[in-house]
Amino acid sequence: MDLVMKLPQMIRKVFTPFINMAKPLKPPLFKSITAGESSYSSQNSSSPEVIEKVGKAVAEGDLQKVIYTVKEEMQSKSRYTVKIAVTGDSGNGMSSFVNALRLIGHEEEDSAPTGVVRTTQKPACYSSFHFPYVELWDLPGTGVTAQSMESYLDEMQFSAYDLIIIIASEQFSSNHVKLAEAMQRMRKRFYVVWTKLDRDISTSTFPEPQLLQSIQKNIRENLQKAQVRDPPIFLVSCFSPSFHDFLDLRETLRKDIHNIRYRDPLETLSQVCDKCINNKALSLKEDLMFTKHLEAAVSPPYDIADLERSLDTYQKLFGVDNESLRRVAQSTGRPEMSTRALQFQDLIKMDRRLRLMMCFVVNILLRVLGSPWWFGLWDVVTRYFRHQRQKRIIEIVAKNTKTSLRRALEDYTLPPEILCEGSGVPSSGIQAASGSFCIEP
Repeated sequence: MDLVMKLPQMIRKVFTPFINMAKPLKPPLFKSITAGESSYSSQNSSSPEVIEKVGKAVAEGDLQKVIYTVKEEMQSKSRYTVKIAVTGDSGNGMSSFVNALRLIGHEEEDSAPTGVVRTTQKPACYSSFHFPYVELWDLPGTGVTAQSMESYLDEMQFSAYDLIIIIASEQFSSNHVKLAEAMQRMRKRFYVVWTKLDRDISTSTFPEPQLLQSIQKNIRENLQKAQVRDPPIFLVSCFSPSFHDFLDLRETLRKDIHNIRYRDPLETLSQVCDKCINNKALSLKEDLMFTKHLEAAVSPPYDIADLERSLDTYQKLFGVDNESLRRVAQSTGRPEMSTRALQFQDLIKMDRRLRLMMCFVVNILLRVLGSPWWFGLWDVVTRYFRHQRQKRIIEIVAKNTKTSLRRALEDYTLPPEILCEGSGVPSSGIQAASGSFCIEP
């Protein structure tokens, strides 16, 4: 009799670690800007109609439609005009830099006017065949109209640009720091470019490597004091556009133009998919009617067939079952995407939480508690563990769907040159892990 009275306490002690381990993960919050999403603001955004169409397809578990919708959207971005603003203190050589970046001389017809005195009184737009579908805006320098920095920022309308290049020479002034602070606050991509390096080298008493290091250090220290993250910094001479950091600047600029044109909008749409998948997973976990429907169709809570059927059901709902993946592979022409869906045994091996909830001790206890001898006294406990197992499966399928859909979108919707630029070799879309639909640890 004493043993019977003490049994609830004994069971509670045994189950507590598993209950704590089985607590569902909180779905990640969907933020407009996160580490996962582009950390920069841009004018290159998708329309509400496209976002709604993608979200609806994800909610319906139609990954084929998701991929095709995003593919069409990425194709429409190929001719998006990237706007780059060049700013800095007056007299720092912004116009000379614009000409050097375009690889044209100051005397050429379409060159930006340069001179000893201030030559740029209002924003001027230039283009170059070296950077197709890119506008280079030569802005008036700070101090041209004796405005405060706040007024200058408002008048120049930096929010309309995708990337900002801050030009400095002779000294990295408080205006440069304020510009960098403003760009960081507005979440704009920005560079710091030190021009007139040829003059610095010719007049300095320090060896060239020491001088370059000193300039870089001074810029970084001033930015760090203002708590501005380190931007790309380039030291150049506008009279030698093939030397010093100019080549690195061109390559970085080319990559960022591609990022603005393709990767940023793709990341935003991927975040839309993530949010919809999170919402769907949360809805499934909270849908008691759906859970009861599953319960009614299965045998005791320790029956593996119960969980296998749940896994199949959830993969169909998220569109990552065998048949759905086969259709996606056929429609996209990517055979690697027909990898068979995640199998239950793979899931057990890969997920520690579920493995603990399926261990021998738990199964034995559930068999004991599910015995008719208890007249249903422990049904609440057995149902709780069934729910926790199913919720964990939902979380795993949702996480795996997000990871694999991201890979599929990147592989199928980005131009090949962008893929090679990002990783050297495309990932393989919805990949296999141990012969199954991949699962991230």
